[in-house]
Amino acid sequence: MSTNLAKTSPLFPAFFDDMFKPWKDLFDTNGGRSWTATVPAVNVTEEKDAFKLSLAAPGMRKEDFNVDVEGDMLTISAEKEEKKESSDEKVSREEYNYSSFSRSFRLPETVKRDSIGALYQDGVLKVTLPKKEEARKNGETKKIDVH
Repeated sequence: MSTNLAKTSPLFPAFFDDMFKPWKDLFDTNGGRSWTATVPAVNVTEEKDAFKLSLAAPGMRKEDFNVDVEGDMLTISAEKEEKKESSDEKVSREEYNYSSFSRSFRLPETVKRDSIGALYQDGVLKVTLPKKEEARKNGETKKIDVH
């Protein structure tokens, strides 16, 4: 007999927690701070000629990204800082937003490291990892006759 355990959360409490989150964070008594760390989701696909990574990072600029290859490691990182300042004399709260992340991926030997390309468009960073010629040939389907 198998037992499946599933954690369920009611829809409405989660909705209300999200709706009141700014005030909850403001009056948080757990050390006075509430931190949320986010790492962008990544989709990896393989095509005949290349691997493709799509990384969701809305609100960034292409200048915020660093895409580096060192040995067999591809590292994608970004850093962004924003200041929101009020010109009122009576300021009760100013907000600074700093966000950064770093993701690393081990590259297969079949990738042409000197031909990797990246494009940031519509909130998505797209990294193309072209395959070496011999890897393209190995990926071809060969028809085997049945006798």
